[in-house]
Parts: sequence; C-alpha cells; structure tokens
Amino acid sequence: MKRVFLALSVLMIAILACNQGISLAPTQPAPTTIHVETNPPIPAVATDPLQQQDALVALYEAVLPGVVAIRTDTGLGSGFVFDSEGHVVTNHHVVDGASTVEVDFFSGYKAHGTVLASDADADVAVIKVDAPAEEIHPLTIGDSSTLQVGQSVVAIGNPFGLSGTMTLGIVSGLGRTQFAHAAPDSTGGFFSTADIIQTDAAINPGNSGGPLFNLNGEVVGINQSILTNTTNATGEPTNSGVGFSISINLVKRIVPILIQNGVYKYPYLGVSSSSEMPLVVYDALGLTYFKGAYVRSVTPGSPAEQAGIKGGDTPTSIEGWNAGGDIITAIDSKPVDTFDQLLSQLVTTKSPGDTAVLTILRNGQSMDVTVTLGERP
Repeated sequence: MKRVFLALSVLMIAILACNQGISLAPTQPAPTTIHVETNPPIPAVATDPLQQQDALVALYEAVLPGVVAIRTDTGLGSGFVFDSEGHVVTNHHVVDGASTVEVDFFSGYKAHGTVLASDADADVAVIKVDAPAEEIHPLTIGDSSTLQVGQSVVAIGNPFGLSGTMTLGIVSGLGRTQFAHAAPDSTGGFFSTADIIQTDAAINPGNSGGPLFNLNGEVVGINQSILTNTTNATGEPTNSGVGFSISINLVKRIVPILIQNGVYKYPYLGVSSSSEMPLVVYDALGLTYFKGAYVRSVTPGSPAEQAGIKGGDTPTSIEGWNAGGDIITAIDSKPVDTFDQLLSQLVTTKSPGDTAVLTILRNGQSMDVTVTLGERP
C-alpha cells in the first residue's frame, strides 16, 4: 500500500517506516502564554440514535466556524484557527512550495495568508491570516493522550474542494510512526515522526491539515495522510479506511515554538530499531522476550553511544539483523512495549538537552542507563 499525503495536488507518496533512525521530540520550552480558546464542551453523544444525531449536528455547528479551506497555487487543503491572534494550523505539505496562500472561512470570507513557519518533520505549518475578529473562531484544543482505540472521532475538512465536509469514525490505532518529510540524516537513515493517530474516519485528498475532533468538539489531531492502493478515474487516491492524523499533543509542543522562534529543533537519541519484528527474527536473534524496542544499531558519536547503549553486532542467519543488541523496556519508569511506543513517549515529553532514564535488557539482565539527548543533526 502507498501512504498518500492528502493535499489535493500535492500527493507525496512514501513507503512505510521499517528501519528508522530516531529523531525525537520537541525543543526548548514553549512560550509561557498560549492564547488557545477553551470553549464550553459540546455534550457527549448519547446512546439513543436521535440524541446521537442531534449531538453530532450540534458539534458540527459549534466547530465549523473555526475550520478553514486552504487554497494555494499548487493545490487544496484544510486547516483550523489555532488562537485569537489569527494563527491557522495546517500540514507542511499543504503549503510547501506555494507562492500564494488563500484562507477561506465557512462564512464565505476569504483572506490572503502568510506562511509564518513550517516544520517538515512533523508535517505542521502555521499560517498568519489578517481577518476581522468576527471571523476568528479558535477551536478548543484537546488532549490526545486520553484517546482510546474504539473512541469515536470526527474529521471536518475540504476533501476534493468540498468545504465543510464532516465524516465520522473511530480511533483505529495509537502511537503509530512514519517517516518524517525532511531529508535523510547524515548516516543515510531517515528520522521518524511519532505519536500518530490511526482512524477510519473518511479522509481524502483536500482533507490534509484539517482537524480531527473527539465528540466533545475538541481538536485531538491534524488529518494528514492515508494508506491506499486504489485510485479513482482521475488518478487520485481513494480512502481505504486507514487514515493518519498528527496527535494534537505533539502539535501543542511544536506550534507555539514555531510562532515564537520560526523554527523547531528536535532532540536526538541515535539508535535504529523496527516497528515490526516477526517471530523468525526473534528466533534468529536468540530472543525470548517479545516486548520492548530492540536496538539494531547505534549511530557513532550519538547520545546513545555516549551512554553505552549497544546495538546488535553478531551476524545472524537474517541479513541486516545482528544479535547482541540491547532491548529498551522502559523510559523514565514508563513501560515500552514497542519501538513505536518508545518514539511516542519521547516525542511528546522530551527536548534537546533533557535526560532520559532508559531501562534496558542486556544478556538477560535489566539495568538503567541515563542518556542526555542531543539536538538532531
């Protein structure tokens, strides 16, 4: 399947992440004051079908003024009003390379926007728009760490130019990872973006940058891409029920810094691992512990090497998989069951210069190693 980023005319396709160098987390502390509105929550959807219908209608009417369509000279996308100063958040790939940006409000008002700052790794951009105060309706920002698989979510955006389109689905998965959009690192490996929400709420080309809501009307993610192997008659990718949204907790760390500094710096650990390890790999590595993040390799000179983290160094029957690497089982005493989970915990809690206590399993023995995270090269 192909991962398709969903700005209508900016269809950047990337393969699924497997063997990844780790680029981790946001940078310096966010500004002390973040002007984000906290509107009264919309009543949760009840079990009665008519009450469910009424609640969804109320949600739509409440949040729609804060959802925008974005038009550039390269395509279409979506976005939402982040604060009362007129900052609009969208995907980096929606505005990347665009010389003009138009922001269309659902009221019918249209305004020119200026790309204030953009971060390719997280695929997040901030647009500054000058519009009358009555057009600026900041959306309520939620907490994506409270999401649960099976929870209902709503996507609203501009698919195929159909502004104000609402779709309903569930959270299908949490803590996914994928390749970042930026160039490879100096070692030829790719950094990873983590804490991605998987959803089956229908998102299609033009939905990129639009908000994903919980049923309280709070933004919990930014819709970004889909996995698909099908296209329509005009060659555009079609929804397959596997969509991805950037977690709002990651966005909350990135956007204030982009607004304040114009650039977002990432901490760096310097290990490679894999999201999926079939049993045949465990057998080849001689492992009987099936959780944690197995360290395939450690980048020379990286914080991980300086802290003594070990990568695999003994060839096995499977090319590219060497035995003898550490298994990271926890970070700051929080369990790590998968590589994706390690990335998600780091990307939402750590900055360059922070320390992290990694619990590792080495030769059957558990030990703690303190790592001082660097800045991504």
